[in-house]
Amino acid sequence: MKSAVVVFPGSNRDRDMIAALTKIGGTPPAIVWHKDTALPDVDLIVIPGGFSYGDYLRSGAIAARSPIMAAVRERASKGAYVMGVCNGFQVLTEAGLLPGVLMRNASLRFVCREVKLKVENTDTVFTRGYAPGQIIRTPVAHHDGNYFADPTILKAIEDGGQVAFRYAEDTNPNGSAHDIAGVFNRKKNVLGLMPHPEDLIEPAHGGTDGRALFERLLAA
Repeated sequence: MKSAVVVFPGSNRDRDMIAALTKIGGTPPAIVWHKDTALPDVDLIVIPGGFSYGDYLRSGAIAARSPIMAAVRERASKGAYVMGVCNGFQVLTEAGLLPGVLMRNASLRFVCREVKLKVENTDTVFTRGYAPGQIIRTPVAHHDGNYFADPTILKAIEDGGQVAFRYAEDTNPNGSAHDIAGVFNRKKNVLGLMPHPEDLIEPAHGGTDGRALFERLLAA
């Protein structure tokens, strides 16, 4: 699977994502600048973590209106896979590619620690490397990771199998509704998640729980 990583001013996890995609996929991803208006011929588009545009206005709000996002929307509508991690998740919600919003953590503090996730839906190209209900470890590092949606949207997300990952074993770091850590769009080709699976892919990282997401996705 050919991939691309979109980089914004303030991205700081782009190198981690590039390293993970290269190490597991065997081929470096294309690097796309936010002011570009076209994407290369790729199957997977990744928006990495960081603080795009310094998180002014709202996290991800300015990045969601960058020129490249029109091309991302178009590719997603045609079935390309899109994944946003941390700030990338915020960008995807602000761009309307995923339901809900990411608000300030309930503690009003930046949180950087390891959490546990329950894999909720394994019937997708992103998550089929895990077992249903599997508990995995993943690091988080964010200030605005509190997932919120109104009750009608939350019910639709739950009923539609759109919850990808849920914080488990009382490790919710931000107050997210329903302990939601990651969601899909309705077609399940767009995924956003706050934790950083790219930072737990080899023993040197202290574990490999994030590796299955990339292995199955890049092998598709």
